Amino acid sequence: MANIQSQYFKDIDLDDEFFNSLKEDYSEFNSWFIKKATEVQHAFTLYEDTKLMAFLYLKIEDEVDKTIVPELEEKRRLKVGTFKIDAHGTKLGERFVKKILDVAVVKKIDEIYVTIFDKHQPLINLLKTFGFSEYGTKTTSNGKELVLLKNLFNLKNDILKDYPIVQTENKHIYGLSILPKFHTKLFSDSILKNESVDILKDTSYTNSIHKIYICAMKDVQNFHNGDILLIYRTSDGQGVARYRSVVTSICVVEEVLNINNFDTEGKFLKYCEPYSIFTVDELRSFYRRKKYPFIIKMTYNAAFKKRVTNGQLIDSFGVMPEYWGVFNVTNEQFKNIMRAGEVDESIIID
Repeated sequence: MANIQSQYFKDIDLDDEFFNSLKEDYSEFNSWFIKKATEVQHAFTLYEDTKLMAFLYLKIEDEVDKTIVPELEEKRRLKVGTFKIDAHGTKLGERFVKKILDVAVVKKIDEIYVTIFDKHQPLINLLKTFGFSEYGTKTTSNGKELVLLKNLFNLKNDILKDYPIVQTENKHIYGLSILPKFHTKLFSDSILKNESVDILKDTSYTNSIHKIYICAMKDVQNFHNGDILLIYRTSDGQGVARYRSVVTSICVVEEVLNINNFDTEGKFLKYCEPYSIFTVDELRSFYRRKKYPFIIKMTYNAAFKKRVTNGQLIDSFGVMPEYWGVFNVTNEQFKNIMRAGEVDESIIID
């Protein structure tokens, strides 16, 4: 399993061919990298076996930047200093966009910006999908770059552009149960440990923003775009549900479809495969047998830092449904569960 890790510059091989394109784009890249190594700075990296696949350097700034037109006024910001991925699809890009936004939330920073050459259209499109917009330009000896900026709290009433913000006004809140064998693959940074988790270090290959879950629970048909889901990991059989069934994550519903909405198997596979935990063969079987007809597409907005147990839900928050597969949660219960889970309250907007 490939993990995003925090790695010191001094421990990263500057001669790796991964950096060749960055050296071509930025004449000062070598000297910049060496300087960061001497300053004992770190970056986020991801390797497949020993091959470097992704590199992300983030920097907190609070000064005026007159090299950008129009200039950035003095304000505490998160700068995406260097960002490169080698990937065939968008999942790896999504994982690192999520990492950027996670860091901004943890560091209490509401504005993020990145400079990028316009030849990198796939990455530009991905950033725009999640709320970055064109702010201006920056011209250096290397050429002219676009400046993309995102303010977390300049809301667009769009689930993706506003990500990771969760808006509760006029939204229904549900608990959605997921079996452990599926949960681990879908929400693997929401591990089963009732202790604090460092969100900056604990992320795995399944930590993409979009998630697709396929099930047979009829009540999921009540979900609508923008509704909030508390992911409820059912007991793994290692103990009683009171302690082993836990709420681990917050998601927001994008849409719920019926398998019969897809008139061909190919369309079903194209929709589900990129963000589903199931293999192509398993998905083919689902389509042909129609045993699991409901498809939930959602965004993965936050992992709990402390897991909230079934016992807490019942004793402390009065959540006592007849059926734990899909259950209703009131706004007051939701707020209390968020506090118990130590979710950063800034991402929840009433």
